[in-house]
Amino acid sequence: MAELEKKIGVVAIGRNEGDRLKSCLNSIPENIPIVYVDSASTDDSVAFAQSVGASVVQLDMAVPFTAARARNEGWQELLRIYPDIEYIQFVDGDCELEFDWLRAGSVFLSKNDTIAAVCGRRRERYPDASLYNRMCDDEWTTPIGKANACGGDAIVRTTALSQVQGYDSALIAGEEPELCQRLRGLGWHIWRLDEPMTIHDADMHSLAQWWKRAIRSGFGYAQVYWKTKASGRDKLYFREIISALVWTFGIIMGAIFVSVFLGPEWLAIAPAIWLIQFARLAPREGFMKGAHVLLAKIPETIGVLRFAIANIRGHKQGAIFYK
Repeated sequence: MAELEKKIGVVAIGRNEGDRLKSCLNSIPENIPIVYVDSASTDDSVAFAQSVGASVVQLDMAVPFTAARARNEGWQELLRIYPDIEYIQFVDGDCELEFDWLRAGSVFLSKNDTIAAVCGRRRERYPDASLYNRMCDDEWTTPIGKANACGGDAIVRTTALSQVQGYDSALIAGEEPELCQRLRGLGWHIWRLDEPMTIHDADMHSLAQWWKRAIRSGFGYAQVYWKTKASGRDKLYFREIISALVWTFGIIMGAIFVSVFLGPEWLAIAPAIWLIQFARLAPREGFMKGAHVLLAKIPETIGVLRFAIANIRGHKQGAIFYK
């Protein structure tokens, strides 16, 4: 562990995470450098982080907050204090590091000098507490091996991170795939290990929370797509945007068009198509999850439209919080 302490530091970000942040910071091995980035918490997050020896960055909330911005300020502060750090573990304040993950991830990076970022298995702390927590747990189940992207929890090589100047602070969601795309464009690789990495606490128990999270996803899809389209790189999230728009505006406008020629009763074609799709999803996903997979197209479309309106008006969108 002594050798590891010289190579790796941790950047944790949070906002009013309470006991979750305590679990997060307490899961970091002793003597590992920590920078905690706080976004206007009103609980004791800052005081607790300081009590365990973390360096604290308190974001100026006059500037629109994003997780990408928090991570950038965190890794820049970490390297300012510890310029010889080789690897940075990014972790959200609602996550707890699994035992031995830092060693496993950093050893893998030390043996593979073309890998820019490595992640492992994330799991939900309380997957059975709600349908929404269960869906999050399913969401974290991703293929092992070479990957296109890591999520918010990952160990990133500092030389690679500095080469691309970190995350895009303007992105409110999807900042990790966008970062990884830039890294891959420079010849770096991303990897996912079959190793336990973090325990996440989604703490999502209501339709309203799930709805806001889906709106954020839709906004992020559109924002990242717009950036990658403008840069001439492969367009990220194009399929997700088209899927959302087709299952909302596409179905509705198609039903209206048909009804103009065949009669108003043909407006019923829209709900009929939704029911047919639900009948296809339910056996595979389960009744409730199938319904949510289809229903998510509506808030995702709202998110896409919110981005379009904000882009036209030239407004900057801060984070969309669901908890």
